[in-house]
Formats: sequence, structure tokens, C-alpha cells
Amino acid sequence: MAHVTVYLSNEVERKARKAAKAAKISMSKWVAGQVEKAVETGWSPEFLAAAGSMPDFPDVEELRKGYGEDVPRETFD
Repeated sequence: MAHVTVYLSNEVERKARKAAKAAKISMSKWVAGQVEKAVETGWSPEFLAAAGSMPDFPDVEELRKGYGEDVPRETFD
């Protein structure tokens, strides 16, 4: 496992320590988790958690109502 030195302002360090304490993990684990999230590819867990969080959002049929028939699509030969 790699070791990295990171320089933070006093204010950022204070906030990071507070966040780590609230998460009940070490400062090292909290910082590592933040770095992992920042370099992760794909959708973030926060974004995925938002899916379906608006139950009254109209479905596709409701959104397309009033637009009429779709035009025929070209084929890709």
C-alpha cells in the first residue's frame, strides 16, 4: 500500500477530521475514501442513490404526450 503526504490548510484539516470522526473512521481511511471516490470511473454512489428518488416525476409516455407520432427512422445498412 502506498503512503502519500498531503498538505492541507488548517481549516480543511479541521473539517476533514470532523467528517472522519462523524463517519467513525480514521482520518487516513476517510481521506483514502475521498480520493477513491474522486478517481472512480462510472456513476458515483450518490448519483445512483438519486435514481428513482422523485416518485412523482412523469414517465416517458407522459413526457412525450402531445408530440404526435415519431417519424420513421432510417436504417443503418
